[in-house]
Amino acid sequence: MSDVAVPVELLWEDGDPHAALRARFGFADAVAAAAWVAAVVEAEWGLEVGSVDRVVISDSNALAWLATPAGPMIAKWSAAPDRFAHLDAVARLTRWLDGRGLPVSAPVCSLGGVPQVRVAGVSMNLQRVMTGDLLDVGRPEQVWAAGAVLARLHGALAAYPRATWSDSPVPEVAHPAARIAAWLGGTDDGVLTPAREALRGLAARAPDDGLPVQLVHGDVRSANILCEGEGEGEGATVTALLDLEEARVDHAVVELARSAVLLGTRFRGWAPVSSGVRAGFLAGYESVRPLSPVEAAWWDALVLWQALAAVPAGDDPAGWGASALDHVGPRGTPG
Repeated sequence: MSDVAVPVELLWEDGDPHAALRARFGFADAVAAAAWVAAVVEAEWGLEVGSVDRVVISDSNALAWLATPAGPMIAKWSAAPDRFAHLDAVARLTRWLDGRGLPVSAPVCSLGGVPQVRVAGVSMNLQRVMTGDLLDVGRPEQVWAAGAVLARLHGALAAYPRATWSDSPVPEVAHPAARIAAWLGGTDDGVLTPAREALRGLAARAPDDGLPVQLVHGDVRSANILCEGEGEGEGATVTALLDLEEARVDHAVVELARSAVLLGTRFRGWAPVSSGVRAGFLAGYESVRPLSPVEAAWWDALVLWQALAAVPAGDDPAGWGASALDHVGPRGTPG
């Protein structure tokens, strides 16, 4: 592999990516990082790296795009030891989902037969580069397809053996009523008062049981959804649901509501989506997995809660507050 300069960038942060590479991962420069990645991939996966084309840093994680004889690959590693056991579990889960036909980026097993490798103080996996472009919320067919794939994912995750996910007891997940009450109690009553009062009323009228918990993805939004294809409805294809590193146990409908609110967000410049996009996403989901009566009764409260939670402190140039107020009304329509 040549010593050609490798582009380095920060995924969502501002600052100097080269300084972050030194401070967080201990590399003198991008060339040293590229040489190290290539050496690890060859030693652990038996693949010769022809070039490292790009390095992207996200908090304590880094990703490197590689050219290999087996095709383009991404090496992803973490320098946060407290996350290593979780990353092992995520790697196992992702391969399990891949084996059931879900569009996920499954880690390639190493020469030692494991999908996640611990080496030189980091935890690393190797994935094939998935085809497709980030979800465009201006394309209704892609929004619908994303909802349908999330429903398929939830169906699979509900069947994943809990003992396989974690050797430790899973913390109890509080009921949405308690979570909403805690959120309202911890935020400023003077901000968006009409929407907050509407949320309080919706939560008070919703059923108090009947919402089972299961594994969920944890971060379903445009940044983690790749799509291909044209046309209406099923004419668009979700080629990949990326990055299950935030996977956790929760209520499926809570994830669905959060995803509907944050669906258009990528890495920078977050902005809300319209009520029409939320409705299209829900329609795609329900084409595969209709909401139960209890989930449907909670839908408005959960979407409004997630919309309010997305409102930033201070200036709001993207209009998150207006978006929250827009949802004070019937299910799936503006107030």
